[in-house]
Amino acid sequence: MPAWAGISGETRYRWLARIRGQGEMTIDRSAPGTAALPLAVRVGDDFEPVAADDRYWADLAAAYDVTQATIQLEHGNWGMMARPVVAAYRALVERVNRDTSFYARRGMVADLHAVRVRVAAAMGVGVDEILLTRNATEALKTLITGYNRLRPGDAVLYADLDYGSMQACCAALPARRGVSLVRITLPEPATYQGLIDAYAAALDAHPNVRLLLLTHLGHRTGLVIPVREIVAMARARGVAAIVDAAHSWGQLDFTLPDLDADFVGINLHKWVGAPLGVGAMYIRRGRTSDVDRDPAVNAGDPDDIDARLHTGTIDFAAHLAVPAALDFQEAIGGARRAARLRALRDRWVEPLRDDERFEILTPDDPRLYGAITGFRLRGRTSQADNVALARTLLDRHGIFTVHRDGAASGSCIRVTPALANRMGDLDRLVFAVRLIAAGR
Repeated sequence: MPAWAGISGETRYRWLARIRGQGEMTIDRSAPGTAALPLAVRVGDDFEPVAADDRYWADLAAAYDVTQATIQLEHGNWGMMARPVVAAYRALVERVNRDTSFYARRGMVADLHAVRVRVAAAMGVGVDEILLTRNATEALKTLITGYNRLRPGDAVLYADLDYGSMQACCAALPARRGVSLVRITLPEPATYQGLIDAYAAALDAHPNVRLLLLTHLGHRTGLVIPVREIVAMARARGVAAIVDAAHSWGQLDFTLPDLDADFVGINLHKWVGAPLGVGAMYIRRGRTSDVDRDPAVNAGDPDDIDARLHTGTIDFAAHLAVPAALDFQEAIGGARRAARLRALRDRWVEPLRDDERFEILTPDDPRLYGAITGFRLRGRTSQADNVALARTLLDRHGIFTVHRDGAASGSCIRVTPALANRMGDLDRLVFAVRLIAAGR
């Protein structure tokens, strides 16, 4: 089913003309509802001037069925499926439910392989280097606990902003592999070079480190780290890196070769907007044997990536709907999407950045953030403080956010806009937090 299913012809024309940007397209401004639309941009144009223009993004935002119960600024848990993806998923649920094993044993394997081919192509890697999982946590748990090049006396390095479950996986390695742990605190305020220097200093101080966990885009504060540079530095020291890209692929504009990492865990149901229950694991060709086989795999080539994880029965319809999500995202374009997400973030951060009553936890260097940014009232670092702030935002102002713990500097509120949001949603946030800071 094409990604455009369920979208009217007029809307589809306007959307493609303004969002896909295949060459310069002309909009008929005499058509109903198009008089105020901006001109389309062209391939290669700078997207920043239109990134903050709600009129430019109106049709795209309208492709999401957004709740009217609250202003949703917590899109980090999982991503909302766009309407055409929902339609594709429903049709696939009906097909899988109707045909059951008749389809599963006579055609679904080939269809699932085609999905995997499509995902590999979108990520810029070989199909033999990608395995579909149920989420990034499953992928990363497999990579961290299964990495078998560690020896007693080696060390594993991770940071305070890494995802809690992945830190827990690292913490299990002393008993499993006889290694020690090194946990660092990332600098705050962060700079691009400062982050590289922090990892360099940790590796210099602990020359026995042989495995490094890197979170490309942190789920707490939204900090983006310079993965490629850190991976290269680690590799030169004989250190393997496992990259958590759960939040970055689809939020930032990149493919896996841009990271140059050997091991990566990815989500497809966050920023790509596939149905819940789809992720991916990447192992660079030639490194598969460095990860233990899953003992539940009892057939096939033991050197294949397929032998690294056996999930059992999955939500087949969710996996089969991934191409519909990729169709939708590729029609927008990675650079255009990333620019819009940064613009939504900037809309609320810029008015508060110089207000001494607030602490913004992500720097303004565009290399170091995407859509997510954490903040708190200055000095209010406890979990209780930020639970209360999130509750006040929701109960008094109808704005849904979430508090996050785990950063060395303390708790915060995570604000996560997405393509379904309008600039007015972020203006409401600014108005609300200023009232709260004023004690009103």
